[in-house]
Amino acid sequence: MSQNTSRRIETTHGRYDVAIVGGGAAGLSAALVLGRARRRVVVIDAGRPRNAPAAHMQGFLGSDGVAPADLLARGRCEVAGYGVAEIAGTVARLSCGAGTAASPQSVHGFQLALADGSVIETRAILVTTGLADQLPTIPGVSERWGRDVLPCPYCHGWEVRDRPLGVLAGEPTPLEETLTHAHLIRQWSDDVVLFANGIALTAAQRERLVARAIGIVEEPVVSLAADEDHLTGVVLGAGRFVPRAALFVRPRLVPNDTLLTDLGCVVGESGWVRVDPTGATSVPGVWAAGNATNPRAQVITAAGEGSAAAIAINNALVEHDVPAAVTSFRLGLPI
Repeated sequence: MSQNTSRRIETTHGRYDVAIVGGGAAGLSAALVLGRARRRVVVIDAGRPRNAPAAHMQGFLGSDGVAPADLLARGRCEVAGYGVAEIAGTVARLSCGAGTAASPQSVHGFQLALADGSVIETRAILVTTGLADQLPTIPGVSERWGRDVLPCPYCHGWEVRDRPLGVLAGEPTPLEETLTHAHLIRQWSDDVVLFANGIALTAAQRERLVARAIGIVEEPVVSLAADEDHLTGVVLGAGRFVPRAALFVRPRLVPNDTLLTDLGCVVGESGWVRVDPTGATSVPGVWAAGNATNPRAQVITAAGEGSAAAIAINNALVEHDVPAAVTSFRLGLPI
């Protein structure tokens, strides 16, 4: 999208068939489907993708190894070709317009209040705002996050295969999850060390690690060490140093779902907003996709969820259009 076009759209916020909050893989995939369905679509994106620190994106068929920013740039160009509008900004609040629940045939069922004070009206909403990674507060973890402090072996394991790897235990992740992670990462390297970070292991847990030839370091971790922008190892108390080329950390995953919960979307027992297989929430006319509702969704999964939600949204809009058209026909009004 050209700079001039983007500037024009930003000053003419108005009414759309579908407003998509979040311009990542899920949101742009949905926008592509809906744009091709000739819907009036706007994507509002704050420009803070979760995978921004990563140099490359893996596991996306046809785009394996592509930089995340490049994938999104391609996506924005593609959806712009189908007339999808894009707004750089933050949605502060969603609200139901008159007739959303009582009259689903209402053309404009929702309002989106942006942080800059502007308002968008739309018939349906798709929220793809992702999640936030809550990391340990150990010095060096957040600084190297997404580069050689890594969350997922399926995303990054191949790139660090056969190298000295570490797995960090401790807050905010339960120990059992970290132990499962360590056994999984062992598949990519023969040299894996679990940094228990001061947490006592049971005899059974220790036996399982030893049986898998996973090293155990019990002392609390003080910090991470790096040289020339590469992780070199883990620093323990009394200056002890354990060389590692990469460290895997299981963050606590926190959904960016405030817009959904404030609107009244039901949250399931898992603590995440509940959606059906198409991404529909408990609020009619509101869908969600990607990491906002599915913590395990990788980029390719999120893209698929966005596409499925888009088809469901378009079908729902058609179902709403039919009775409205019949009413207009009976009254002799123009369609």
